[in-house]
Amino acid sequence: MISVRRKPPLSYAVLSEDGQRGSVLAVHETSPVQPRQPRLLDRVRSALRTRHYSRRTEEAYVAWIRRYIFFHGKRHPGEMGAPELTGFLSSLAVDGRVAASTQNQALSALLFLYREVLELDIPWLDSVVRAKRPSGCQSCSPVTRSGRWSDHSRASPG
Repeated sequence: MISVRRKPPLSYAVLSEDGQRGSVLAVHETSPVQPRQPRLLDRVRSALRTRHYSRRTEEAYVAWIRRYIFFHGKRHPGEMGAPELTGFLSSLAVDGRVAASTQNQALSALLFLYREVLELDIPWLDSVVRAKRPSGCQSCSPVTRSGRWSDHSRASPG
């Protein structure tokens, strides 16, 4: 059998007016406990799940939002706006040399964060340096640079 020992109540020694020692129980009143608001990335996950986004999309969006926050020295996105957003997206294209589709995914994640989670409207981002889409493989093009049809592009029937 396990016995549970309770600690005696906390008491303080008090001198009464006549000099005799007595004790007073200490009472600690707490304020009503208010539930903490969920953290930002938890709010993002919750918003994505309620809108039935896939788990892979959730992982990608959370990763891009985390990367955006760390890019700006752990500042809260609510304190930042369009200039910080354009700086991050331009940095992806210029410094990170990411593909256009990667930059578009980062943009979608950040737009979701601002519009759906933080419920902030950001002005359109005209000054973003966009990653260039590939023009296509020149050797796979049916017309070579000389303007003639390449031989390997013609499929033989049958």
